[in-house]
Formats: sequence, structure tokens, C-alpha cells
Amino acid sequence: MKCLPSSKLPLAHGNILHDWHAEIVAIRAFNRYLVEECADLAASGLRSSAFLRHREEAEITRAEHQPFTFKESVQIHMYSSEAPCGDASMELVMDAQDDATPWPVPPPSSQDLEHPPTGLRGRANFSLLGHVRFKPSRTDAPPTLSKSCTDKLALAQTTSLLSSVTSLLVSPRNAYLSTLVLPASHHVPSAITRAFGPSGRMAGITPEMTSRWETGGSGYRFQPFEVRPVNQEFAYSRRSVEPSQTPVPSNISAVYTPKFQETLIGGVLQGRKQYDPRGASRICRKSTWKAVADLAAVLAVPALLGIGRALQYQDAKNLDLLDWRSAVKADVKGQDGPLKGWPENKGDDCFRLE
Repeated sequence: MKCLPSSKLPLAHGNILHDWHAEIVAIRAFNRYLVEECADLAASGLRSSAFLRHREEAEITRAEHQPFTFKESVQIHMYSSEAPCGDASMELVMDAQDDATPWPVPPPSSQDLEHPPTGLRGRANFSLLGHVRFKPSRTDAPPTLSKSCTDKLALAQTTSLLSSVTSLLVSPRNAYLSTLVLPASHHVPSAITRAFGPSGRMAGITPEMTSRWETGGSGYRFQPFEVRPVNQEFAYSRRSVEPSQTPVPSNISAVYTPKFQETLIGGVLQGRKQYDPRGASRICRKSTWKAVADLAAVLAVPALLGIGRALQYQDAKNLDLLDWRSAVKADVKGQDGPLKGWPENKGDDCFRLE
């Protein structure tokens, strides 16, 4: 199922990935790569890399306080060999059924179909479109509150691809996804427009919201990405196997950046037990937070001093420096926002750095 059951979150202590679907692993690896790129810039004394640069003192404001930013010429592109799970792939789920009639759903007790329960699980209620969905899709798997890859990518159109702790170092201004590339066989235009487009469910982002974000000068905005279909299939996709072969999913996740490589199983390093702290990946919560805290101490930027001394991870995520990011998320996930029905996946935020 490639995500951690809600009941197991208190046992993670920041060392286990909550979600290791490929899109999420890629984004987490991207964030850790950026932190290490910032560390290399600080250690070398260089003013810029191929992608990042130091921000000048005159650029630093209370709202946009980060010491680094992407170069203005840089664009970020993402390729996925399958349509992201969740709302962007619901038509594909329906088409894959022998009988495309929506699965029977017990009548709601207090809400009608226009007001479904908070969040929908996996592929259940697949006739309901445009809603936040949880992983996994299998009904016999332990429940989680990990949101679908579609929902997380939709949110990233407002918060950027940066995680909360990475955004303490790097400005979100130029950190938005430009293009999502999908195989044509998994590109359903109506689903893509509904899931991600400004005329789909993201139309719920009002001019008042965007004006408030942009007036604050924090670098946050609504930046829809373009979705481009390509005819070439990934060599190991389900559609690339011979008719006589049966594709088998793998429980292994391969992580690669120019700075490090890892192999993960169950959200931890291959060969380690899931709850062994020695199995912590470089892209897990605790490892990334520690890398940011260590670099903040080296940079000695007044605004960042003390982030490593926060008693718990939840304290680091609630720093005043993240107020603008929190405000954007509150607007988008609130009752009047386009991603309403997004409960927080709580239970793994009370750990500390050793």
C-alpha cells in the first residue's frame, strides 16, 4: 500500500516515511537535494549553483526571509509514468472495471452525495469526482490519512514544491512546478482539468485569496502547472510488458539525486526493521529537519537561529517564519477552499532531534 497506517504514526518518531508513492518520494528527495545544495553553497563560499543563488540583503524581508532562492531562469518539470492516484485517475479506474457501474455505496446518514464525508478513501465512491481522497485504494488495507498524490500535487500549486522546513531556507517564489508530463495513455483531459486546473476544483481559489497571498510579499501564489502528454511509455510500465507476461508491483523504492542514493522498503532503508531508528532515510522528516537545523546554525542568520532548539517537530512547523505558508494552506484546505475535506495526518510530530 506504500503508506504508513494511521495507527502506526506514533511509532514513527520522524524516522519512517508516511507515504512512499513515487511522486511523493521524488518530491521529498528533491527537497533534501535542495537542502544539501544550500549546504554546499554555504561551505564553498560560492554565490550560486546551477539552480540556486544566495539572496541579496536588500531582497530579505520579514515575509520572504529565506537566504536562498531558485535562479529566475530555472524551471521544474516532473514526469510520472502513471496518472497520479486520486481524482486525476478516477476515469481510468472506472474504465478498468469489467462493470463500470459505480460501486454500491450505503446511503449517507446525514449528508447527500453533494456533501460527502470528509475525504474519500482510495477508489471507493469512484462516481464522486473532484474530492480529496486518502490512500490506500485497497479496502482490506489498514486505513490512513495520507492524501492522494493528485491532492498533494494540487496543493503544491499554492505552497510550491518545498516542504515546510525546506522553505525556511529557500524562497518559494520560483519553486513551483512548471510541467507535469504523463503518458498519453494515462492522460484524461477532463480529469486533469478537474483535478488541477483553474477552471476545475481549483477555481475555489478566489481572487481575494490570491490577492492576500501576493500582497504579503512572501512569494506564495497560485501557480497552475501545465500537463503535457507524451506517446513514449516508461520501459517498465504495466503497458510495456508482453501480453503473455503479468506485471508484478515491487515493494522497493529507489531514491536517486546527484548527491545521494538510497533503496527503501516500507518507508525505511532496505535491510533495516521499520521501527529501527538506524533505518531512517535521508528524506524522512527527522533527517531533513536535522539537515536544515545544522545548516541554520552554520549560516547564523538571525531569523533562523533556534529552529534546531525547538522542543518538538511540531514547534518547528509552527514557527512564526512559516505563518504565510500556514495561511495559504488554511485558505486552500479550509471549508471554503478547493481542497476542503483535508484532515491533518497527525500522530508523528512530537519527536525531537537528538
